[in-house]
Amino acid sequence: MIESTLFPIVSKINEYLSNYILIFLLVGVGLWYSIRTRFVQVRCFGEGMRKFFGELNLRGGAQKSGMTSFQALATAIAAQVGTGNIVGASGAILTGGPGAIFWMWVIAFFGMATIYAEATLAQKTRIVEPDGNIKGGPVYYITTAFKGGFGKFLAGFFAVSIILALGFMGCMVQSNSIGEACQNAFHIPSWVMGLIVSAIAAFIFIGGVQRIASVSEKIVPVMATLYLIGGLVILIARIRYIPETIGMIFKYAFVPNALIGGSIGYALKTAISQGVKRGLFSNEAGMGSTPHAHAQANVKTPHEQGIAAMAGVFIDTFVVLTMTALVVISTLYAGNGVLASGAAEGISKTNMAQLAFSSVMGSGFGSAFVAICLLFFAFSTIVSWNMFGRVNCRYLFGKKANLIYSVIAIAFIFLGSLLSNDLVWELTDMFNQLMVVPNVIALLALSGIVVASVKAADSHKLDNK
Repeated sequence: MIESTLFPIVSKINEYLSNYILIFLLVGVGLWYSIRTRFVQVRCFGEGMRKFFGELNLRGGAQKSGMTSFQALATAIAAQVGTGNIVGASGAILTGGPGAIFWMWVIAFFGMATIYAEATLAQKTRIVEPDGNIKGGPVYYITTAFKGGFGKFLAGFFAVSIILALGFMGCMVQSNSIGEACQNAFHIPSWVMGLIVSAIAAFIFIGGVQRIASVSEKIVPVMATLYLIGGLVILIARIRYIPETIGMIFKYAFVPNALIGGSIGYALKTAISQGVKRGLFSNEAGMGSTPHAHAQANVKTPHEQGIAAMAGVFIDTFVVLTMTALVVISTLYAGNGVLASGAAEGISKTNMAQLAFSSVMGSGFGSAFVAICLLFFAFSTIVSWNMFGRVNCRYLFGKKANLIYSVIAIAFIFLGSLLSNDLVWELTDMFNQLMVVPNVIALLALSGIVVASVKAADSHKLDNK
């Protein structure tokens, strides 16, 4: 009863947010920072990737305060690389056609400049307490941008939104996807997986930032490598369809009505909105989530963590998510696949990836492979999102509220394994999108600080030459 009542209301809110507000905010702030930083995502791309691979370490060890740069980046990537890269990407393709992936790429390209700004500002405005605890994230640069009551209102609105979006609702999405995938692959009841995930998550939450950093730096490289190897196996097997697959992404980015029906205007709006909405949920650039991790990094200059953050968006969208897209499109759409003429009965965003991998690996192994990858992806996201929500809970209610917050978060993790996937996704999308508004307002107001950081880094490079 509640689900049937809430779903159309939340869906309508999301429709207006994604179609009329989010597109302009995300593309606008990304374009603004791209121009003002002279396309930092292009000029400093190599520097960011060298920093990522140069500092890659599975045993960074506990820090006296905060995290190493790689631990912070791994925690951010753990948040970015989740169900959005498998279930979210599949849902975008199913609803908006293969062309939705093109618009995800567009959002990610401009998002790399946006996340550079977020990470830089998180470093600039963080607070290191006498006991070594580091407080940092959007609430701190929002109140830097706007003093007085307006700043407190925006920061409070953001803090409440992220607690609901990631700490509670987002974790429901992750556990829901884990439960459904494991039930399909291993016939394990969703609620059993919910209990297992909740118990392991509770153990990690108790350990605080240091345990989260330790888990993230180990899980992220392993899970990403495993998934990419599996995806490459599929693409090699379907190599003759790769040109058609890539062609479909670009073709249906501009003429999606040929596949999903309706007028060209309606179809194009659907493809773009799906790309924006799922792109946001995947790479989180502009959302204001990953700055909480980047604020913890022990680096010499904010610029260093800014370029590291860009590498995170690239890996999330242009590598991991694109792998999902190529696998799904090359198996289910290209070569007269089952979705070549549009949506088919029995295929949903939840099982699309499993069907795609199963088409080459066999039903048993393919489903199991996706379920295992999804388990690691989603669980690492749960761990990271808990930390992000905790920072904001402490901002609102003080340190003593952390325990209550963690208990409620664990309850939501279990609850997510029992609820409808569609409603959970819609609720999460709504709060994700609401987070963007105060975050983007602050990013635009503080662009001068970000530009100064870029200029200082450019000047330093010239001096070294």
